[in-house]
Parts: sequence; structure tokens; C-alpha cells
Amino acid sequence: MNAIVALCHFCELHGPRTLFCTEEGGIQMSSGICTHSPAEGASTESSSPGPKKSDMCEGCRSLAVGHPGYLSHDKETSIKYVSHQHPSHPQLFSIVRQACVRSLSCEVCPGREGPIFFGDEQHGFVFSHTFFIKDSLARGFQRWYSIITIMMDRIYLINSWPFLLGKIRGIIDELQGKALKVFEAEQFGCPQRAQRMNTAFTPFLHQRNGNAARSLTSLTSDDNLWACLHTSFAWLLKACGSRLTEKLLEGAPTEDTLVQMEKLADLEEESESWDNSEAEEEKASVLPEGAEGRELTKCPTGSSSLSDCESWQPRKLSVFQSLRHMRQVLGASSFRMLAWHVLMGNQVIWKSRDTDLVLSAFEVLRTMLPVGCVRVIPYSSQYEEAYRCNFLGLSPHVQIPTHVLSSEFAVVVEVHTAAPSSLPPAGCEDDQSLSKYEFVVTSGSAVAADRVGPTILNKMEAALTNQNLSVDVVDQCLICLKEEWMNKVKVLFKFTKVDSRPKEDTQKLLSILGASEEDNVKLLKFWMTGLSKTYKSHLMSTVRSPPATEPRN
Repeated sequence: MNAIVALCHFCELHGPRTLFCTEEGGIQMSSGICTHSPAEGASTESSSPGPKKSDMCEGCRSLAVGHPGYLSHDKETSIKYVSHQHPSHPQLFSIVRQACVRSLSCEVCPGREGPIFFGDEQHGFVFSHTFFIKDSLARGFQRWYSIITIMMDRIYLINSWPFLLGKIRGIIDELQGKALKVFEAEQFGCPQRAQRMNTAFTPFLHQRNGNAARSLTSLTSDDNLWACLHTSFAWLLKACGSRLTEKLLEGAPTEDTLVQMEKLADLEEESESWDNSEAEEEKASVLPEGAEGRELTKCPTGSSSLSDCESWQPRKLSVFQSLRHMRQVLGASSFRMLAWHVLMGNQVIWKSRDTDLVLSAFEVLRTMLPVGCVRVIPYSSQYEEAYRCNFLGLSPHVQIPTHVLSSEFAVVVEVHTAAPSSLPPAGCEDDQSLSKYEFVVTSGSAVAADRVGPTILNKMEAALTNQNLSVDVVDQCLICLKEEWMNKVKVLFKFTKVDSRPKEDTQKLLSILGASEEDNVKLLKFWMTGLSKTYKSHLMSTVRSPPATEPRN
């Protein structure tokens, strides 16, 4: 991601100034503009594009004269993050300078504090967040700052708005909190408001006795402020660049992709209704700003960093690793029975004390179905009806209704602790975590060994038993098989639900599709419930609005 993050300040003597900026070493913001790290070559004082020393005061300066800046190396991506007061390249300096001036003059939101977006193709697009810092010696007891993020990619910057807003707001809150403590301490020792009231007719600039500007380190009483800002800005660039990835999609999106997009849109719409009421609670649970940045660099020992790190625990490995692994553990006949019920849309119930085991089983089994056909209740203390879920996890003490146990539309997998003398299931190698369990698969409608079953199940088993195929290749085979049968589902849906063809024609169509067997028909009808709303509405709109016929001469 080609971007620059900068802290800007409106100086009462010199106007808008760039205080501190962080960029990726070697980035190209536009054609022919390439930055270089000042730490890699000779001193840049003589060629620095920044303002002259005579045009700078304490409030306009961040790093001392001759300071080499900050440099962090990201070992994962081999990217260098460079921080200095101004970009080293004259054209980049001009872009940042213009964004700084606009963020602190004409491009401000109501109230002068908050986020705003502006920019163009030539000078880049800018996310700007303006804010005030308390200062007992400033006019109005506060000074005006902004944090800006500049990119040439407008779409990427707009999509990153929620992420940038949350992270930058956290940095600002911490800066304001530190400055407020200093302000309150100074006001307690020497109240400025009463002193100014007594000298109301004295020109303001003269009554401050030369304290026209103060550095941000003085306002926050943090000598390591710039090192910590470098950490936060560098992490912000890294995280913002890695949170969104581009994928090359060839052809129309699959039904699984459409369903996932619809579910995501529903979740976002639902979350908007309670975001405001839960804002404070969410804020408390968010990782502190800059915590991830510790992977890039460390602040000097004893520094008061902008945020503290929190440890996180890696995700626990699944007990079942794949469908092939599950088939080895359960045995061929039990797995075939379980897989048949999954494909038919019957309710699959797992009873076990080990919730991780149940979750991993569902994660593996759901790969056999289209995304729209999966309804999971991972773990419940009571039985849930089949219309609510087709995957249900239960604790061992939960009683399952008798009619469910005897039903042909349900299968139950009970997990018991194996006897000490029991051996691990045959074919299950190097898996000590499952050797302590026994799996009992029962159903009111057992699948006969000689039953042909749905075509897709037979092809799946052929792929699982072929040891020449790796697990990754088997996964791709499953994706292809699901797409093949989802295409048949689409044809059947249009034929029966949209065109309303007679039953005789439907039977002919099923024969042509190679799905006239009873199990295949049941599978197609169940998978029809997993079609996306986008596809269904498209077909319905086509029926309601047929293409206009050409007018006759």
C-alpha cells in the first residue's frame, strides 16, 4: 500500500506545518516519484525540501536539527518504514504540504474536530482527522492539529475509512489525555485565565513573554513521543495495507460467494442499529493502538509509549483436520452414513463434552454443502428443532426426543470416552487426541451398504480414498463437484419455479442432467434452498420484464 501518514499543526506564527510523517521506504505515490530512506545515504540537511530554520519555531519542529529520523524493518515483507519531519523527495513534500494546508484551513468538518475526506487524482486523496490539544499558554487554551493519511488510490482509502477512523481516533485520544494532565497541572500551579483577565487590555502576543509556541513533547510531557508515534504510524501503514487483499475472479461469482456477500451485508446492516449504544463497550475491548506496532520496532527503554501491548493466544488447532481424516477416524461405513445425511439436508447431531471436537467436526462437514444450505448451532444445552439448524452440537446429558432418534431425517453421533484397553481406530495415524474417544453413529434410516446413493457422494468418496491426491487437491475436487451440482440446481429452479413446466418435462430434464435417481432428486431439492437471493431475484425480474421485441416495419 502506497501511503503516507503525517501529523500536522497550525502554528499561530507560521500557519499550517507538517510536524512528523511516516512513509514506506521506496514507495511510489505517482509516476516518477520514488522516496528513499534518509538513513540509507548521506545527510539530507543540505537537500531537505522543508522550510528554513528561520521559518520554524518550537511549535513547528518535531525532531532536533541533525536527528537521523526513525527507521523500522518489517522482516515479513522486507518493507522499511521511515519517519522524519518532512518527506525527503521534493514532490512528495509538495503533496504532503498541500494536504497539510488544506486539512487545517479549508477542508474541515463542522466543529473543526473530526474526520473528513478530500483530494484529487493529481495531488492524491486524503483522510484527515483534526483535533485540539490543550495548552495553558495558547489562545483559547488549545492548539489545532491534524493527522492525515495520503493515498493515490481513492477506492482503497474510502474502504479503509472505518479502520483508519478507529485507529487514528485512539492515537488522538491518548495525545489529548496526556496533554490534559499537563494542562491541569499547569492551571493548578498558575491559573492563566485569571491572569489574562487582569491584563485584558495588553496585546495578547506580548503578554505571553515570548511563549508563542510550544512543542508537542512539552505539551504532553513525553520526551519519547516521536519514537512512539513512529511505532504507531508504521503499524498503521502495515495493518492498513494488509487488511484488504485483492483477488482475481475469473467469470461470474459462485453461489457461495454471493451468499457470503449477502450474509455479510445483513450483518453490517444489523450492526449499524446497535453500534452507537455499544460504542463504549467496544472501545474498551479493542486492542490498544500501536500494540501490533511493537513487532516493527520498540520504543526506548523506560519510555511512555502511546499504547501498551496485550498478549494474544493462537487459535487452537482443529481436532478433525479434513474429510479424509474424519473418514479414517469414523470408519468407511459410518462416514458414508453421516455424509449421506449431510448431503440430503437431514439434521446432524453431535453429542460430546469436547466442544472443540464438535466445532471441528462441523467445520469439516460443512465443506460438503453450499454455504446457503448450512445452518449451525455449535453447542446447545437443549435440543433444537431441525427447521432451526441442520448441524446441532449437544452436551451428553441433553435428552433427544424419541421421534428424532427414530426418524429417518436425523443422524446422531455420540462421542464416548474409550476404555483404557481400546485401540485407536484403524488408519488413524499420529493422532493421539482422538484415540481417547469412541464414535457411535446411529440413525432411524441406516444407509444400506449396497445403496447407490447420490452421485456426488460416490465421487467424493472416490477422491477421499485416492491416496495419490493430497488434501488440498481433494478440497479443490469438492469445490468443483459442488459447483457442478449447483449449476444443475439453477437449471432445475428456473425450469420448475420460474417457468412452471409440467412434471413430465421435469422428469425428462432430470434424466438429461443425470440426476433422475431418488437420492439425486432429494439432494437437488435441498440444495435449491441454498441459492442466493441475488440469483433468485435476477430470474424473477427477468420474468417480470421480458426483453422488448423489435418493432415490425
